[in-house]
Amino acid sequence: MSKLKYILIAVLLLVGISLVVTNTLDNSPSSASEYLYVDEEIGSELSTQELVAEVAPAVVSIVTETVSYNWFWQAVPQTGAGSGIIISPDGYIVTNNHVVEGAQKVTVTLSDGSAFAATVMGTDAQTDLAVVKIDANNLSYLHFLSNSLEQLGVLDPVVAVGNALALPGGPTWTTGVVSNLGRSIKENTGVVLNDIIQTDTAINAGNSGGPLLDTAGQVVGINVAIASNAENIGFAISTDTAIPVVQSLITEGKVVRPWLGVEVTTVTSTIQQYYNLSVNAGALITSVTNGSPADKAGLKASDVITKIDSEDISTADDLVSAIGSHQVGDQVEIIYYRGNVQKVANATLEESSS
Repeated sequence: MSKLKYILIAVLLLVGISLVVTNTLDNSPSSASEYLYVDEEIGSELSTQELVAEVAPAVVSIVTETVSYNWFWQAVPQTGAGSGIIISPDGYIVTNNHVVEGAQKVTVTLSDGSAFAATVMGTDAQTDLAVVKIDANNLSYLHFLSNSLEQLGVLDPVVAVGNALALPGGPTWTTGVVSNLGRSIKENTGVVLNDIIQTDTAINAGNSGGPLLDTAGQVVGINVAIASNAENIGFAISTDTAIPVVQSLITEGKVVRPWLGVEVTTVTSTIQQYYNLSVNAGALITSVTNGSPADKAGLKASDVITKIDSEDISTADDLVSAIGSHQVGDQVEIIYYRGNVQKVANATLEESSS
């Protein structure tokens, strides 16, 4: 009986240890795809001291080096500066695409002054987001707040943090409020960013890629631009946009998007009159890519798309959003007008090459 008792105790101990190990593994990120920590709800408000202590170690300075050539084909080194957000303890960092685009060398400096060479893991020009990685462990990291456009309200307090003006001595902190939600802005590159948070929080050169935070220290946006011809108008990419893009950049190294293959513009009263259209709202097709899903479905330039599946299309942005809500391989029903005639087409969406 004694031996049986000890054997039983040993078995129970082994099972217990096994369960502890299993639970530990289940509660840990199993791959890079899970290395983005997302909160579903706004957390408890932090004091100023708590906010600074929690956030500062997770905001980094990013310095890039590029080489261009002058008229005599001589190499001209150039440097740039931006900010980044540590999103995992093993060194994944989110920043803006325009911060690291074209860089031959990327250096990340932590709040304690330690510097690391960074590898660009993936970039996405359409949302101006990028992910870089440094070889480090046990780093402080920030949580993203999901659906920030829905959870935030106008005049809610926010904090911007980043490497403003590349000033030495750590990040710059500024405070303000949410000025508006769901803006669309056009960058100098011609890229149109949608679902943008507008804020009066001071954002300056070097802040790009840094976090816009709520008072709980959660990332609600990623600072991206300022209105140079105005005062106290800054913009941040909402987490509505950032979360799926960042996850895709980590797992795939790119963003997989469905593609219809049309260039469109919004139907306005002026455009309706100029093209003698029979409808006063919709997405006017200006060109169709040869061999694209739209081309295969029979769509042509001058057609006006008014509905995708059951969703009304009143603007070009509506069409972009409707296509973006689908997956590669989905078949969509397209209702459109060709002249005065309403037509229906079915297209199978393909993966975008850009």
